[in-house]
Formats: sequence, C-alpha cells, structure tokens
Amino acid sequence: MIEQTYSMVWDLDSFFVGGSSSTALRKHLDEVKNKLVTFEEELKSFCTPSSIQEVDQIVHTINKLKDIAVNLSEGGAVIGCFLAQDITDKQAALLEGEVGSLYAKLSSSMLTIQQVLGQTEESVWRDLLQTKELSNFAFVLNEWREEAKKMLSEKEEDMITTLSVDGYHAWGQLYDLLVGDIRIKLTVDGVEKELSVGQANNLSSHEDAAIRKASFDALEAAWTEKEDFFAKTLNHLAGFRLAVYEKRGWDSVLQEPLQINRMKQETLDAMWGAISKNKAPFVEYLHRKSAMLGEKRIHWYDLDAPISASTEKMDFQQGAAFILKHFKEFGPKLAAFSRHAFENGWIEAEDRPNKRPGGFCTGMPVSEESRIFMTYSGSMSNVSTLAHELGHAFHSYALRPVHWMNRQYAMGVAETASTFAEMIVADAAVKEAKTDEEKIALLEDKIQRSVAFFMNIHARFLFETRLYEERKNGIVSATRLNELMEAAQKEAYGDALETTHPHFWASKLHFYITDVPFYNFPYTFGYLFSLSIYAKAITEGANFEEKYIALLQDTAVMTVEDLAMKHLGEDITNEAFWIKGINLCIQDVNEFIQFTNAKG
Repeated sequence: MIEQTYSMVWDLDSFFVGGSSSTALRKHLDEVKNKLVTFEEELKSFCTPSSIQEVDQIVHTINKLKDIAVNLSEGGAVIGCFLAQDITDKQAALLEGEVGSLYAKLSSSMLTIQQVLGQTEESVWRDLLQTKELSNFAFVLNEWREEAKKMLSEKEEDMITTLSVDGYHAWGQLYDLLVGDIRIKLTVDGVEKELSVGQANNLSSHEDAAIRKASFDALEAAWTEKEDFFAKTLNHLAGFRLAVYEKRGWDSVLQEPLQINRMKQETLDAMWGAISKNKAPFVEYLHRKSAMLGEKRIHWYDLDAPISASTEKMDFQQGAAFILKHFKEFGPKLAAFSRHAFENGWIEAEDRPNKRPGGFCTGMPVSEESRIFMTYSGSMSNVSTLAHELGHAFHSYALRPVHWMNRQYAMGVAETASTFAEMIVADAAVKEAKTDEEKIALLEDKIQRSVAFFMNIHARFLFETRLYEERKNGIVSATRLNELMEAAQKEAYGDALETTHPHFWASKLHFYITDVPFYNFPYTFGYLFSLSIYAKAITEGANFEEKYIALLQDTAVMTVEDLAMKHLGEDITNEAFWIKGINLCIQDVNEFIQFTNAKG
C-alpha cells in the first residue's frame, strides 16, 4: 500500500529561484569569484612554515579554502542539474563554462598550498601534524604533501590547469553537446517517437526484441554518423592527459586514477585477476539466457532483455515505497533519510524529452542536501538505480558531522555505498517474488549487475588501457577505436557474444569525463567491496547500521587497503578477498540455472 505521493520532478528553487537565469545564482557566483581573487592575493604571502607557531596560518588558509570550495561546489552542482534536466538550456551551458574557469582558479590556489606545504622541513611537518588544530587532518595533509612531490613546479602546474579550461575540459563539454543534439526516431508500441539518447537507451530492456534491436541499430547509426567527432574528442582528451603525464615523468596512465582512488596497483591487479579466473559461470548464464531468447549466443542488444513477461512494473510511487520498506529493515537512519529525500523533492525521475542520459547523485555542501537525477520508466532496474543513487546521497549524509577536509572520498568507495543500497533492494525483490517466473526474472536482474561489473566494466578497462598505449604513437582513428572496443568486449565476455557494440566508446559518457580518469574500475571495486559489507550486515542485522556509518565516515581519511583492514579485517591485495565476493554472485547464477532447468 502506497502511503504517500512523491514528486517525480526535483526542487532546485530551494537553492536559487529562477533557474539558470536566477539573480540569486548570479550573485552567488560573483561572490565566489570575489573571494577567489582575495584568496589568490592572500596566498602570495603564504609561506612555508618553519615552526609549529605557524599552525594558525595553515588553519586560516584551510578555512578560507573550505569556504570558497563549498560555495563553488554548490553553484556548480545546481548548474549541472539545470543542464541535466534540460540539455537545451543555453544559459546553463554558459554558466558551466564560467564555473569551469573558477574551478581552474581554485585548483591553482590549491596547488599553491600544496607546493608551499610540501617544502616544509620534515621535523617541523611532524610537529605540525601533532597539534590539536591539524592532527585530525593528518592523512589529507600528508596526501597533499606527497602529491606535490610528484608534480611539476607551481608555475608549470598552474599553466596546465589554466590551459585545461579551454582545452581538456572543453573537449569533455563538447561531447555533452554532441550527444545532446542527437535525436532517435523510432516506432514504439505503434507510436512514432522522437527520442533523446537517454530515452532510446531505456528501450534496451523493452520486452519486444524487434524494438530492442531497432533502438540499438538506430543508436549505432547515430554514433556512426558522428564517429569522427567523437573520435577527435576522445583522442584529444587522451592526448592531453598523456602530455601532462609525460611532463611530470609519470610512466603509467594508471598512476593518477590509482592515486585518486587511494588504491595500490596490487589491489587492482588482484581484483581483475580474481574476476578473470572466475568468469565461466557468467558465460554459462549468458549462454542460458540466449537459449531462452531463442538464440545461439547473446546479441549485445539482448543483454538487458527481460526473459519473463511476469515481472511486475513498479511506477515511481510503488518503487519509492518498496525502497523505503526494505531500507527500514536494514536500519532506521537510512530509511528516514531516504524518506526525507522523497518528501522534499530531491529526486528528478520524470521521463521526458531533452534530459541528459544516465543517472547521478550530486551533493550541495552549503545546504547539506543532495539531488538525484535519472529517468524512471518502471522497471526493476530503475528501482535499483534509484536505490543506488540514494546510497550515494546517504554517504554524504553520513559525513555531515565530519569536517570538509575529511569528506573528499574517492570514487571506488563512493560506489561502495551506492551498490550496498542497491543490493538491499535487489535481494528484497528476489525474496518477495510471488511466482517462480518472477523470481527467475529478479534473480536475472541481480546477475545482470554482476555481468556489468565483471564483463562490461572489464571491457571498458581493457579498451581504455589499450587506447592510451596506441595514442602514445599518434591519433587513433574511429575505425581502430571500433576494433579496440570489439576486441575488449570479446575478451571480457568470453565466447558469449554473438554481436558486439563497436561504438560503445562513443556512446559511453564515462570515457569523456574530465574530472576523473579511468571512470570504470572503481565501479567494480565498489561492487565487490560492498558485497563484503553486505555479508556483515546480513549477519549482524539492524545493529550493523552504526558500524556502517562509521565505515562511511572513514572513507576519505585512509587508503582503501587500510579501510578494508580496519572495518572488515581483510587484505584486499590478495585475490582471496575478491573471490569470496565473486562466489556470492556465482550463487545467484547457480540458482538461476537451477530454476530455469526446472522450467525446462
């Protein structure tokens, strides 16, 4: 029974009334700009500390940095929401460019602070970090200091940051513009429609195979038509990164993403090693699914195909009620927080034209709120996505008592909280299945996530590492990018694929995100890491919620290896840790095979 009706359109007026033309937003950005100018002047006299008596100078600088960062982040997040809800919002696009310039200035100021602190004499540095004012920030400050040692001079890094606004980041924005301009014409359920890329992507789970294929073919044609534009964009993004890495003397393209994710190479190798050795059950699942669909092997456009018409659709209100019910079984704080998000218009879920594809959660650090974006069409996958994004928002909520300096968590652990929330809902759906047919379909929905993280994400990782190797020798053509992608997909999916998605490199926003390089492997890390947390949650019941919150509060103040050891007692540089999580996913596959065998 649905207790309440929630809006499917988010509330952005609570931040700045008037949309992208808001006078309040204009005033906010101007104030941030003025604070930045003043801060830049102040930093000219920011000196390397020579004794602990200068601790107040560092604290003052941190507080100024925090004030500017949170206010800029607030404005930038809201502008991002304006663009997501309407990709034709030209004023929002202009503001996005302005915010990008402000972020570049902030990055330069941040670099100055790092370089100055990095020159502190070792004994003085140790004494400073033992003061009551700075001891709480020891991990982050040490991280800043170590990063500074790996960079070029302040002047050179400042030049890179400045040039990246109209170079590196501009290429990423061009991708958004290109995708936003694409329209897909299709006949769906007897009605001719003009769809955005996001709406057309949603048809990948349509029950009609002809519509799935038609949508895939139409999208593939659109990517093919503009492949040279996308190839040029991707080449320049990769080229910019490689040029910066070369100047810094970095040999590996993974140095930056591993550093950002506070992860060792051994951890990444152990994770992919464990996955590569245990793909057979998931290949078997894909063979079984293709047989159920009447095919010898699986087509790419059938990967998300429903295998049973019995799976019930959930409208937005039903989906919200389902999520809240099962979040409450995990813990009262997660449930209460999520109800607050629904009740206060934090979620944009309406299915309408001109929205950008995909989903995200963004935080507003000044107001201590989040906003969730997706396009909801009623599938169980949509319900899982909604739970996923609420998990992100809860992570930010859990960090409210923590100082801003200790809130900057990496992507891998960010995906842990979201995937954990998703699992609560996915498991509950299987347990509440009313028939065997529905249980099979819901089990399959769970397994699809494993396939996505173990195969699709692996294909992205393989493609991207190989792209960078070839890009070192010059421009990589669209034709070659297609070849690299097809080869990566065939390797990652075993022999399960009948057809591939050669233009996946053009269709996937993640390859064009400039904030975080290699926007792929952290998803798989978060998925498997959260499985271990989820196993503990099941064992300990409702009492686990406080331990879970404590773990989330540590996500920005230690490496992932230390986080796992402290809260799980596990060594994640060992394949054995990852295999335990993979085995839980294999149990879902075995159950699926068993049920489908019984059905004949």
